[in-house]
Amino acid sequence: MEFRRPRLPRTRAGRRRLVQAVMGGCVLALLPATWLHAATADRLRTAADVPHTEVAVVFGAGLWDGEPSPYLAHRLDAAAELYRAGRIEVVLVTGDNSREDYDEPDAMRAYLTRHGVPDRRIVSDYAGFDTWDSCVRAKKVFGVDRAVLISQGFHIRRAVALCEAAGVTSYGVGVAEPHDVTWYYGGTREVFAAGKAALEAAFEPDPRFLGPKEPGVARALAADR
Repeated sequence: MEFRRPRLPRTRAGRRRLVQAVMGGCVLALLPATWLHAATADRLRTAADVPHTEVAVVFGAGLWDGEPSPYLAHRLDAAAELYRAGRIEVVLVTGDNSREDYDEPDAMRAYLTRHGVPDRRIVSDYAGFDTWDSCVRAKKVFGVDRAVLISQGFHIRRAVALCEAAGVTSYGVGVAEPHDVTWYYGGTREVFAAGKAALEAAFEPDPRFLGPKEPGVARALAADR
């Protein structure tokens, strides 16, 4: 079958309409990212100036041979640093445990305990399949009303915006990373993920798995008090 290139409009008015349509499409594509920046403008902090908050939420970012990936390890390092500095009291680790041979939360817990966070101060969410699910479950299952969120800089705005939409007053700590291939991939992915995030914030769908309320966070906060 012969391939035919699409023909451009021949008239000036037609070309003008084509340019306007392309520009309009670009504007619509950028609206979700613009919303993310506007919604989180005053919610980003550094590890040094984030206010004291009882709970920190660390989002999963993959495992390598059963251990946290470098990006996930850096998130956990930031959480351990905040705990040692007395800025947080409990860490909620949320990630994927959808199959028996893949357990992000337990790997995250083990990493944190090796880096000085007591096991009793760590709570695991095994159904944090994506950012929206983690935020909704933090609120509805674990009863978190206010939290410090920890992720890479390219993801933290989406995490804060979605947790705010889920009812969790949030501060975001973005972990700095070298601008390697993974960083560029993550940044590019966020452009497309922003659209999905805007829809989730607008329509508030149920997470893939909700389940009953769990007292883990309340118990961890009560430990040693």
